[in-house]
Amino acid sequence: MKKAEAAERIAKLRELIDDYRYHYHVLDESTMSEAAADSLKHELAELEKAFPDLITPDSPTQRVAGKPLDKFEKVTHVERMISLTDVFSEDEIRDWINSNEKLAGRITELFTDIKMDGLACALHYENGVFVQAVTRGDGLVGEDVTMNVRTIENVPLSISEKGHVEVRGEIVIFKKDFDELNAKQERAGEKPFANPRNLAAGSIRQLDSKVAASRKLKFMAYDLVSPNLSKNNAAYAKLRELGFRTSGEDKVFTKVEDVFREIKHLEEYRKTLPFNTDGIVIKINDRKVYQKLGIVGKTPRGAVAFKFPAEENTSIVKDIVISIGRTGAATPVAIFDPVQLAGSTVKHASLHNADEIKRLDVRIGDTVIVYKAGDIIPQIKEVLKSLRPKDATEFNYEQALKQQYPELEFERPEGEAVYRVKGENSDLILKRTIEYYASKPALNIDGLGEKNVVALVDSGLVNGIPDLYRLKSSRLMQLERFGELSAQNLVQAIANSKQPQLNKFITALGIRHVGAQTAATLARGFKDIEKLANATESQLLEMQDIGKVVAESILAYFADEDNLKMLRELKDLGVRPEAVSIQGLPLVGKSYVVTGTLTSMGREEAEDKLRARGATVTSGVTKNTTALITGAKPGKSKTEKATKLGIAVINETDLLQLISP
Repeated sequence: MKKAEAAERIAKLRELIDDYRYHYHVLDESTMSEAAADSLKHELAELEKAFPDLITPDSPTQRVAGKPLDKFEKVTHVERMISLTDVFSEDEIRDWINSNEKLAGRITELFTDIKMDGLACALHYENGVFVQAVTRGDGLVGEDVTMNVRTIENVPLSISEKGHVEVRGEIVIFKKDFDELNAKQERAGEKPFANPRNLAAGSIRQLDSKVAASRKLKFMAYDLVSPNLSKNNAAYAKLRELGFRTSGEDKVFTKVEDVFREIKHLEEYRKTLPFNTDGIVIKINDRKVYQKLGIVGKTPRGAVAFKFPAEENTSIVKDIVISIGRTGAATPVAIFDPVQLAGSTVKHASLHNADEIKRLDVRIGDTVIVYKAGDIIPQIKEVLKSLRPKDATEFNYEQALKQQYPELEFERPEGEAVYRVKGENSDLILKRTIEYYASKPALNIDGLGEKNVVALVDSGLVNGIPDLYRLKSSRLMQLERFGELSAQNLVQAIANSKQPQLNKFITALGIRHVGAQTAATLARGFKDIEKLANATESQLLEMQDIGKVVAESILAYFADEDNLKMLRELKDLGVRPEAVSIQGLPLVGKSYVVTGTLTSMGREEAEDKLRARGATVTSGVTKNTTALITGAKPGKSKTEKATKLGIAVINETDLLQLISP
């Protein structure tokens, strides 16, 4: 082949290969098979080998890795690569807009784009040819990583724009490529990579460009520095025209409320994006106004980065408590300082079992990394052992079981990782749970006595408390114990329990060490079941008559994912506990003890009526007791203690006067 023919063939091959590259790596479209593309690349390489003087820097063959570098050269940026100020709320965004409008007048357009989590890099082109890639570095000086970036398939080696062009973007690894690389690592017996961002950054900073070439890196453009266009959306359109890939999530808004809606949309939608993201960039769309506003310190006035709620955070383990589930399983739960995680406050995480505690080597006092598995369930990822204090306490599982549940026996069945209550099967525990939920001290659901509960559980109609609110009279009538009327009555009685007093509902949950009075105290203090569920140990300990043991029990209950799931289900089924205000009630601030047998009502009913009038009811006489209320055959020790302390002793008649409307 003559040189002129080779030159013509080379030009056509380059054009076709570049077209394939653009469609495959930028548009995610395939114009031919990978094998066919490889064949064309091979032909091109052979022709250039035969005619080396026809090789140009923008040839597809020049993407191949070159000789390893000794070091990266430092490069001063033509224009500073600045970071953005982080904001975390709608109020902060409004404040940012207001402060800019005071300086530059009314802002008519806001430009947004997803913030990609990778390595920032600037690409330079001279007269249409890629010549240099520079990392952000400190914003003023970066490192020349041209050899590595040249291997990235979706980076154009030539563009149609002449003169000097600077394109900025993020070098990332897509989630699927990251997973494939880690799978390959594991098959080879190598340690998996920690996360896509670190892998992308580490790959670009390898002196041997063969490493970067093997990692399926992508360059995602987010700014066209030069030539400088009037608006950010015009710059993005130009980037795509030149053959660069962008996120595809860039938009222009005229109202800040629309920006807020976009944030909410992307916060949910980001899970489906091919790359990781930690926020959204918000800029003033008019680039002249942007430039006019200038820079404060190291950040521009005209742009901010709204950060999505963290998916990982660190905290310090304060305690490990054990929760007993409805199956009798003993689940350890780490209690730690509250942290923000994926949009919510998290203060505990399941440790699953004794083996998991051993695997993590987690101790009380340790600093841990917490994350949300599937963005839902808090988990401990690892212990930062370098931060472990000298007094960190190892967790003795069996000793903790004895301390926290002295009245119960536990066993660890052979081959299982979980300790369970000995001699108790799950059905028995479930039956007792439902019975207590429906009992008089709790929700007082008529028709849910022991025999009916046994029938419901044994039939499979009820596998948890929420199932009570799903019962239909037609299904109940299929059981021997129920006729049409009794079935209807039970369904109605259960429906009537959907708006219980909060204190009664807390009692009904059967939280260990939480009786009717403690439930009343909690209801008055928190006034909402969700607030109680999110209470910290210190908040609980601040409450009257709640010590460490009771606080631990409450924390353990609300740390159990099964319990939280049950509460969510009950809410979805329309169960709405209501707090009852005691303000203005006649017995607020007074404390009573009831002993002996009453003739007009049961003792529990009497105690409920006293609480309904604002009183506190305790089981034992103390110096803070207002009066001891006695029925027939009162407790001798209580009467003697009341007399000794000078506490008033009153009878049932006095009680009736106290509780009368």
